Amino acid sequence: MSARWIILFVIIAIIEIYAFQAVKTFTKVRWVKLTYIIISVLAVAFVFYGFSKFDRGVGQTQMFMMTIGVMLLVIVPKLLITFIMLLEDTLRLMLGTKNYFTNYGNDTFLPERRKFISQVALGIAAVPFISLIYGMTIGKYNYKVLRQTLFFDDLPDAFDGFKITQISDIHSGSFDNPEKISYAVDLINEQESDLLLFTGDIVNTHATEMHPWIDTFKKIKNYEFGKFSILGNHDYGEYVDWKSEEAKNKNFEDIKDLHQQIDFKLMLNENTKIKKGNDEIALVGVENWGVKFKKVGDLNKASENLNKEDFKILMSHDPSHWDAEVKDHPKNFHLTLSGHTHGFQFGIEIPGIIKWSPVEYVYKQWAGLYENVGKYIYVNRGFGFHAYPGRVGIMPEITVIELKKGKNVV
Repeated sequence: MSARWIILFVIIAIIEIYAFQAVKTFTKVRWVKLTYIIISVLAVAFVFYGFSKFDRGVGQTQMFMMTIGVMLLVIVPKLLITFIMLLEDTLRLMLGTKNYFTNYGNDTFLPERRKFISQVALGIAAVPFISLIYGMTIGKYNYKVLRQTLFFDDLPDAFDGFKITQISDIHSGSFDNPEKISYAVDLINEQESDLLLFTGDIVNTHATEMHPWIDTFKKIKNYEFGKFSILGNHDYGEYVDWKSEEAKNKNFEDIKDLHQQIDFKLMLNENTKIKKGNDEIALVGVENWGVKFKKVGDLNKASENLNKEDFKILMSHDPSHWDAEVKDHPKNFHLTLSGHTHGFQFGIEIPGIIKWSPVEYVYKQWAGLYENVGKYIYVNRGFGFHAYPGRVGIMPEITVIELKKGKNVV
């Protein structure tokens, strides 16, 4: 057994011991405690079995995602219990020490655990437990249409009121419910937009993941000004071990071909003009460029023959590209559309009150709209899901952006 497995086993053992202390203090009913032990042992055994079967030559599978889900169900709620019980143990130790020096008549050094503390710990732990189950059963397909209106002084007149539908991070290899995906495609089609843009990650790794869903995504209606797409970091096959470089390259070519099969125009470090009436705007699509991920996007190549004065919409999968290269680029990109973060698929969003996810400690721009000196980036929360087979608080998103001519507003 490797050191990594031993460390994982020790951590889980400590968490399980402390969690059981809460259960044991909360109830004296023998069958309840026995049921808890059996379920916990089976869950931990499933997690270890699932990870032991992971094959880097295959990558993420439904089995692997379920393993991640069960692991989170086992660890996250019980971590909270462990934290509370450790706090109680600290207080018990302090009180026991005090009693030892002030009351020599005590038979026991440590005071007994308090049932109330265990009740609180179990109650708090129930919140993430129920949330994670919700995320795996309902949340992952709880699609939301989010609308945003953006104002630009220099928007060409003909594009005043122009609407864009954005989707991102399909991750087709994670899907397990054809009815829900069909519903989401219908939701896309209900939006009265002029242009559809997809900002990368059509699969987790393998082109074959998309094959069962091609007919479904072909049902996305034709838009007057087209359907365009770019690649994301997962589309390059970087996260599995390939039998040969030829096999990896073949998969990459097949992934690029998927876009054509669902009637999307894939943009590879290039631009095109969207013409309406006597006016036009430039649509720019770069390959993946991320501070911590693959850097094959070439912004200069993609914006060849464009001037600073041209109104430009950039598709770039990873939002870290915006701070690193885009927002201060001399070509002046008015609006950047990204995805990639998924909003971590976990967080809290109450409009106007709170917007938080652990991913904000990694990405400055991680979900929604951000502005810098009249330039905008919108980060889509993602259409699909990856690794954890669910979404808690950060729902899958279909974005509708309306461009308006006028003064910038934040």
